[in-house]
Amino acid sequence: MATKTKVQITSESKGMQTVINAGKHTITIDEPADMGGNDTGADPLTILLSSLAGCENVIANMVAKEMSFDLQGIEFDIKGLLDLRGLMGEEGVKPYFEKVTINAKVKTSESQERVNELQSKTDKRCPVFTTFEAAGIELVPNWVKE
Repeated sequence: MATKTKVQITSESKGMQTVINAGKHTITIDEPADMGGNDTGADPLTILLSSLAGCENVIANMVAKEMSFDLQGIEFDIKGLLDLRGLMGEEGVKPYFEKVTINAKVKTSESQERVNELQSKTDKRCPVFTTFEAAGIELVPNWVKE
């Protein structure tokens, strides 16, 4: 197995809308009308949080298999907090998330202690989670057994 891989997309923009080609897949990112878009897709920050949920799910499934963990499913509810003044250009205000809270309901027959172990191992290996972490964003993971 190769130790390094390249991830690549191409995109075309029309006003606020961006249509992304990611291999065989197309993703549309846009802004709602009140932000100058046409609301033809989710906004970039929502897509970013969606990427976190998707990445955590993929890595959790990989880790669960390695741990012989009975993972029947995960539901994520992720909230990001940011100060809009930053992206509007106000000096001294961060234009990115200050805090991201990750609530996960883990469907399993395992104990809460094992759920905590799954969460910890997943967070350490998830490229999106660790990118947020490297940016200094406060991350609040809360995984509970369902």
